Amino acid sequence: MLPFSLQNLRAFEAAGRNASFRAAAEELHLSISAVSHAVRKLEASLGVTLFERDGRGVRLSAEGEALLRHVSRGFEEIGRGMELVASRGPQLLRLHCAPSFAAQWLTPRLADFMERHPGIAVRLSADVDYPRYPNEEFDAGIVYGPPPQDNVVVIPLGTETVTPLCSPRLAASITRVEDLYDRVLIDSDFKKVRWSDWFAANDLSSIPPRAARFDRSFLAITAAVENLGVALESTRLAAREIASGRLVMPLAGRVRDIDYVGHYLVFPASSRQRAALRVFVAWLGGELGLPLVAL
Repeated sequence: MLPFSLQNLRAFEAAGRNASFRAAAEELHLSISAVSHAVRKLEASLGVTLFERDGRGVRLSAEGEALLRHVSRGFEEIGRGMELVASRGPQLLRLHCAPSFAAQWLTPRLADFMERHPGIAVRLSADVDYPRYPNEEFDAGIVYGPPPQDNVVVIPLGTETVTPLCSPRLAASITRVEDLYDRVLIDSDFKKVRWSDWFAANDLSSIPPRAARFDRSFLAITAAVENLGVALESTRLAAREIASGRLVMPLAGRVRDIDYVGHYLVFPASSRQRAALRVFVAWLGGELGLPLVAL
């Protein structure tokens, strides 16, 4: 049997699948030189060239393409075996999530999920960065905006409605769009729908000068609850505040709200085999009222 290193095979598989040493290095949390070195050691062991290299990047050779098919299936089999063994005890579901969705929507509902599925333990991490998949740290992610990575399963999590929201106290003085010009408008820096989009949708060319800016929607929602001003936010993310009466929609029925798809569930195709992920996707679809049947 030919000598080989599992680490070298893993580096080759990631580089071949991504058609990039840089992307493979980011995925495996290695340096680009470490990935290149691992691939060259594998090539030396096999006596073949697995990648054709030029100034523009790398691409698999015919031998590399043949090996990648077998190695990819091998790692999938390893994953299935690990899943089978892990299913005999508590299963760990490792989720990555956009911060505002995690704070405003997912975390308040996790107790229900874990009560319904006591055999699944959840580890949740919130960050604005897009993790690349497959990923040794996460099984799946809920991201804001379309994910930039190909070769992953992407499930849109339905339409969200963006509308002005404020405290009941402030809403008493807002009866028409023009009243917003005398109010502080709360904006979220990374939101796909901004106040400029909303004013344009309502045929208004200018934007009031008074504004407060935050880099996360959950901060903007909290600021609106505390009577700082009017936030332009998703009614999904602010659902608890709206249900409790801490936030209201002062111009409901009198303006054009904006509907868009903001969040997506993302995971590698190999994760379809994970029982814990299948259970989570079914629960997520039920909570959102969506038929998430991609698994």
